[in-house]
Amino acid sequence: MVDTLTSPNFWGRGYTNNGMAKAADFIAKQFAGFGLVPISNQSFLQAFSYPVNTFPGRMAVMINNKKLVPGKDFIVTPDSRSVHATAKLEQKDSTHFINPNYRIIVSLENKLTWSVAPAAADYTSIQLDKKAAGDIPFTIQADIESQQVADFKTANVCAWVKGTRQPDSIIVISAHYDHLGGMGANTYFPGANDNASGTSLLLGLAKYYSANPQPFTIAFISFAGEEAGLLGSKYFIQHPLFPLKNIRFLLNLDLEGTGDEGITVVNATEFPKQFSVLNAVNDSAHYLTKIKALGKAANSDHYWFTEKGVPAFFLYTLGGIKAYHDVFDKAETLPLNEYEDLFKLIVAFNNHLMK
Repeated sequence: MVDTLTSPNFWGRGYTNNGMAKAADFIAKQFAGFGLVPISNQSFLQAFSYPVNTFPGRMAVMINNKKLVPGKDFIVTPDSRSVHATAKLEQKDSTHFINPNYRIIVSLENKLTWSVAPAAADYTSIQLDKKAAGDIPFTIQADIESQQVADFKTANVCAWVKGTRQPDSIIVISAHYDHLGGMGANTYFPGANDNASGTSLLLGLAKYYSANPQPFTIAFISFAGEEAGLLGSKYFIQHPLFPLKNIRFLLNLDLEGTGDEGITVVNATEFPKQFSVLNAVNDSAHYLTKIKALGKAANSDHYWFTEKGVPAFFLYTLGGIKAYHDVFDKAETLPLNEYEDLFKLIVAFNNHLMK
C-alpha cells in the first residue's frame, strides 16, 4: 500500500498533477471495497478548500553555471514567487546571498526541508544544499514558475463500521493522506513515512474492522490539508459529520514507518488513565520496545479534537530513517519493521476501550 501511495501517479499526494484528488479517490474506493459505508450516507468525501501556492511547471536553477537538481541540490521555499533571471549575487553573510533587482534570496542549508504555503511572497527564496553548492555562489540563472490557487478543492475521506451494540459510541482512527506534492514538472515528494505509512495502517485497520464489527462504531477519517496547517481536521471539527461528544477516543496515525526505538504518544500526560491502559496492553504482549510519553502538542490532526474536549492520542514511531519533508522519504527505504506490532497494539487497546 505504501508503494502505491508513493507512486508517481499520486505525485506526492499534493497540489499539482491532481495528486491529492487521485489519492482521495483511491482511499474512498478502498473503503468501499472493504465494505465500509460513508459517514455522511452520501459520499465518502467531505469537500472543503483553501488557498495554496503551487509549482506546476518550470523549476531550473544554475549556480556559477552549474546545473542543479531540484529536490536534491536545491528547493524553493513554498512562498516563492515566479522568477526568470540571470543575475549576480551579493554576499550578505556566510550563508545568505541576494540579488535585490530580481528579489532573489539564496541560502546555504545543511538539509533541504520543504513545506506548503498559502500564497506567494514578493521574493523568490532558493535554498541550496551546502554539499551541492560547492564554491561561493556568485551568479545565478533561475527559471521558476509558481501559481497561486485561491480555492484549492480537496476533501477528507470518511467512513465507518457501525457498532453492533453501542453504535453511538465511536472510536475514531485518523491519518492524513496528503503530503507536499510536486516542485516543478519533474520532481515530487513521495511522503512514504509522512504519511503513506499512517494511511496504509488506517486502511489495514479499516479492512480488519469491516470483517470484525465491534460493539462500538469504528470511524475512519483520512484528512487532507494536514501539511498546510491541520486544515482538514480543523474543517471536520467545525463541520462534524456526527456529534463530537460521541467520540470515546481518537487514535491519530502519522509517521508509522519505523519503530525499532518504540513509539511516542502525544497527549499521554493529558489522558493518563488511557495511557496506563496502553502501556499495560503493551507490557502484557511485548509488542513494542518502548512507549514514550509526551504532553499536548499541535503537531498533527488529533490537536483540534483535543481542543474540543475529545480524548485523543497521536502515535508516531521512533528510529529508522531520518528522511522528512524531502525527496528521500521513499517507500523502498521505509523499514515498516513494527507495522504488525503497532496494528496489534491498536486493536488490543481498542478492545479495552470497549469493555
